[in-house]
Amino acid sequence: MSTLLLQPAASGNRPFLRGLGRLLLLAGATASLSFALPAVAADTVLLNVSYDVTRELFKDINPAFIADWKKTTGETLTVNQSHGGSSKQARSVADGLEASVVTMNQANDIDMLADRGVVAADWSKKFPNGAAPFYSTMVYLVRKGNPKQIKGWDDLVKPGIKVIIPNPKTAGNGRYTYLAAWGYVIKKGGTEAQAREMVTRLFKNVPILDAGGRAATTTFTQRAIGDVLVTFENEVQLVRKEFGDDFDVVYPDMSILAESPVAVVDKVVDKRGIRKQATGYLQFLYSPQGQEIAAQHFLRPRLDSVTKKYQANFKPIKLFTVDEVFGGWRQAQKRHFDDGGEFDKIYSSK
Repeated sequence: MSTLLLQPAASGNRPFLRGLGRLLLLAGATASLSFALPAVAADTVLLNVSYDVTRELFKDINPAFIADWKKTTGETLTVNQSHGGSSKQARSVADGLEASVVTMNQANDIDMLADRGVVAADWSKKFPNGAAPFYSTMVYLVRKGNPKQIKGWDDLVKPGIKVIIPNPKTAGNGRYTYLAAWGYVIKKGGTEAQAREMVTRLFKNVPILDAGGRAATTTFTQRAIGDVLVTFENEVQLVRKEFGDDFDVVYPDMSILAESPVAVVDKVVDKRGIRKQATGYLQFLYSPQGQEIAAQHFLRPRLDSVTKKYQANFKPIKLFTVDEVFGGWRQAQKRHFDDGGEFDKIYSSK
């Protein structure tokens, strides 16, 4: 311990020394107090970077998980959200947005993060069902009474029909819609040339390309642009639930399986020491409680017991996968959505 030595001073300096002594005593008391008080640990914070139309879902998932985690571990967590077009969100994470987890609407976006070394290369094996705890498909929202009599993919390419679809370059539901229309032609026995013609005609009927799915929903429901919105089943059902007097939901006879994959962002959780919490968060999505919340938001669950309970929410529909028609997401991305790919050629000719 160091010792402060004071030289004897003239009487004129005594008031100064008495004041200095009081200051030293106060400093010592303050130092003793700071050692006596216990440290208050800040809550652990997770950031879930997700796609555009899951805002309402995670408003319910997050408090349920936080309560479950507190009950199980005694730890208090905070979960923050970031939403936008799926591919745009993935690029933000790749560029440094410090997500703890990503919950996207297509494997392609997480593959890109794996290629950048942000998530594990084998991310799809870290959780059940290819790391997709629930799934959806692409259906239609139309004006009340369906005045344009839209029933299937062929109706979307008729002259004069205005179709609202978000940009396939930035939004997962725009990408799924593109692939659903293309795959519909192939599954019906058509050729690649016929599928390209179908999708070309479809995008000629798109008056505006919003960046994300929620923006597209706003364009259709609040700006009253378009005759039909094509987006995820859960999105149109939630709109129908809220604004039932204004809209109807139409199911085509065939559509695409739209899975919602998830991954821990290894680069971030290891740096912050929150791998256990981030993993627990994604595991909660597979729990009976998490699956039930997903079903209440019209996302198709994986647990049979929950599926049976909510079967009235989910109309049977013939689904095909990206793998069976396009050879997987990596091939679909390279051919259709990379710069200079099929979509760019189609849209530039609009």
